[in-house]
Amino acid sequence: MAIEQEVGKVIVGQQELVRQLLLTLLGGGNALLEGAPGLGKTMLINTLAQVIHCSFSRIQFTPDLMPADIVGTTMIAVDETNQRYFRFEAGPVFANIVLADEINRATPKTQSALLEAMQERKVTVSKTTYELERPFFVLATQNPLEIEGTYPLPEAQLDRFFFHIEVDFPPHDELVEIANRTTGAEETRPAIVTTGSTITAMQRLVRQVPIASRLTDYAVSLVEATHPQHPTAPDIVRRYVRYGASPRGLQAMIIGAKSMALLDNRHSIDHNDLQTTIFPALRHRLILNYEGQAEGITADEILAEVVRVVKRKS
Repeated sequence: MAIEQEVGKVIVGQQELVRQLLLTLLGGGNALLEGAPGLGKTMLINTLAQVIHCSFSRIQFTPDLMPADIVGTTMIAVDETNQRYFRFEAGPVFANIVLADEINRATPKTQSALLEAMQERKVTVSKTTYELERPFFVLATQNPLEIEGTYPLPEAQLDRFFFHIEVDFPPHDELVEIANRTTGAEETRPAIVTTGSTITAMQRLVRQVPIASRLTDYAVSLVEATHPQHPTAPDIVRRYVRYGASPRGLQAMIIGAKSMALLDNRHSIDHNDLQTTIFPALRHRLILNYEGQAEGITADEILAEVVRVVKRKS
């Protein structure tokens, strides 16, 4: 896809990361990126905004950030006749692509200011509701290494993220290319290959990609198997999972699979699409019990076993 090619001119490697971001964008959802500092998360998101020619804003989350710093506030202004009136000053959330950098550093009150924007594509300030321009795409980052001075996202807010994408450390050859690109005199600039209106049209097209009833049933079976009380749940789920994935996870998995088929120029999805999207769609929606946390079990290990145990629908 042209977007992936242009992003690749700036971002070295990370093809899977870029692909999952595009799946989230075309699915009309929001993404949570988790990775150590310095892996290019901010540069990737900024580059994506340039390539699709959309407005971009960055919000640096800190403990003293307030909700009004995100959504905006109502101010008293004076017109030409010296009459005072109330004027709404829009916050940085009024952009097509919003980077919520280190979202877990802000207090829960401030984190929740994004909930309405992420879910409803609206912002309510002083009893007035403002529509957000489409496409609207929130990409939040968090650092998994630091715990001091952070506020873990509550499960209700995590569930509103379409995908949870893990940013891995690049291999040796990609590190060499990163050094060559970023320490030289030349600066690579990506070209604009599409617009926000085209992305919005593609989001509508994704919904029209057909899915066979047996594949819908298979996706439902995968989600059901993440619940420890369900008869089809494997032993690892019964032992380590407290709560399984929500219906939002099912929706994200199917819409992500439809986006993948569209990007690959296929007219319908298959089992492999669902088995690929189950990880970013459900890994943040599994709540492990105390034993699972103590044993260091990861959500991906549990989901891999779910994929292995649940039989394909023929």
